[in-house]
Amino acid sequence: MTGGRNADHDGGGHRVKPWVGSVSSGAIAVAGTSAVVAASWGGPLVQLVAVAVVAVAVGFGWPHFLGIPAKKTNSAVIAGAGIASAAAAALVPGPEYLVWTPLAVGVGVMAVTVVQLIRGTGQSHRLESVFGAGAGVFLCSLGAGWIATARLTGAGSMLLVAGISTVVALLVGMIRWPDTLVAPLAIAFAGLAAPLAGLVLGDVAVVPAAVAGLAIGAVLAAFRRLNSMRPSRLAPPGLVALGLAPAFAVGALAYFLDRMLVP
Repeated sequence: MTGGRNADHDGGGHRVKPWVGSVSSGAIAVAGTSAVVAASWGGPLVQLVAVAVVAVAVGFGWPHFLGIPAKKTNSAVIAGAGIASAAAAALVPGPEYLVWTPLAVGVGVMAVTVVQLIRGTGQSHRLESVFGAGAGVFLCSLGAGWIATARLTGAGSMLLVAGISTVVALLVGMIRWPDTLVAPLAIAFAGLAAPLAGLVLGDVAVVPAAVAGLAIGAVLAAFRRLNSMRPSRLAPPGLVALGLAPAFAVGALAYFLDRMLVP
């Protein structure tokens, strides 16, 4: 989610106004979320392609966002974990569509640890790289939740509620106001948009939809702080990952809320 106070720079090292980076990151997140949700109408395999594309974007950009060494290898591991988790969600029999996601996360974390071991003793930022890349593996793998949600109750219902509340929270997060103002607004507007979407476009009751919207808004508002702590010289791929990763991970939250709240 967008926000923050630091100045951005483009790939050539030139200074970019802060709001440009924030709006760009938010717009990319909105586009990615919309694409993943819209692809659900084409079936699990079409949605798998959309989720895989987003996973590659997150995987490629995450090491740039955190400044992790061995960027190419870590990018491949992060994206691979996301694609593997999404493929399992699209292909396994239900209703436990995310049953293989923990395995994808575990293997991915082990892989990024091995990458740092191969780099050898004395290399810089080995422990930080394991934690940072491991977080990327976790977030990227959770994107499979968008496929799981679509398969659980169809292309409408909670998928639309989650998608619309995510987009609303992202749009509010693009406002260049302090977090103390934007965070409550993002939660409130996401909580209002979700039941409206449930009533008009889906068949989700008001209370479950409102709970889902509030939870999604709260998660994205919390991630907004990441933008405040990002490096001042952030490459474009890092900005893409910063926008996409939180919205991508909301998919798993939508799936579990769907299973708990919708009969």
